[in-house]
Amino acid sequence: MAAAAHLILYVRDQARSAAFYRAALACEPRLDVPGMTEFDLAGGAVLGLMPEASIRRLLGPLLPDPAPANGTPRAELYLVVHDAAAAHTRALAAGARELSPPRPREWGHLAGYVLDPDGHVLAFAETTVPV
Repeated sequence: MAAAAHLILYVRDQARSAAFYRAALACEPRLDVPGMTEFDLAGGAVLGLMPEASIRRLLGPLLPDPAPANGTPRAELYLVVHDAAAAHTRALAAGARELSPPRPREWGHLAGYVLDPDGHVLAFAETTVPV
């Protein structure tokens, strides 16, 4: 079993995406170097932002270039936070596009959905059902 999970999103503009997530997550990156920005998430997970050009070098000529899919939802990052409405509002203020405002969901969360600058679905949720 893995000791920690690193979730990597491919982004068109690393600086723009880093600025968005810095504001949306209300925290500074733990790493911000050419080719990778990383943010610590709850539970020991790490969110990485990798420029599409970097992943193209790794994929080489054998696999399709991910850049043409930029703006098309390719992943969802579902974050359980203490105040989903506040996090949702921060993301909108940072430039996210709203998909659904925070509202109770049938699985026991209050969750709101936005699109980040690269079209990844980003959800902020909080538990509404006692565990």
